[in-house]
Amino acid sequence: MAKVGLDWDAVRAPVEIGERALALLGDATGAVIADYAQMYWLIAAGSAQYWRRLPQVQALSEAPISYIGIPPISRTTGPTLHWRVPLGPDCYLTDSPLLRGALAQAIAAELGTDRDVGR
Repeated sequence: MAKVGLDWDAVRAPVEIGERALALLGDATGAVIADYAQMYWLIAAGSAQYWRRLPQVQALSEAPISYIGIPPISRTTGPTLHWRVPLGPDCYLTDSPLLRGALAQAIAAELGTDRDVGR
């Protein structure tokens, strides 16, 4: 387990929403951790405090203290803790506003509505 907020914050979403967001982000995504029914994006430390609430999505930072599991770099298949998008020199943090937009679109699609969620 690693403490969130020191080197990065994290955003957690259910896998159904996360997979849609991942498709929307394409090559713009950073590393993504998956664990059964949840996906976690790493974002810049301190940026989670500025997130506005999105349904079914949680921004994690150092306050309150949060921890997430970090898989070995070689574990890239699941369903248990693994890298859905492996960590690498050019694949680390995801741009926070870009991720939020993709998650909002994914939630709207998942909820079956055209309304812009969370804006």
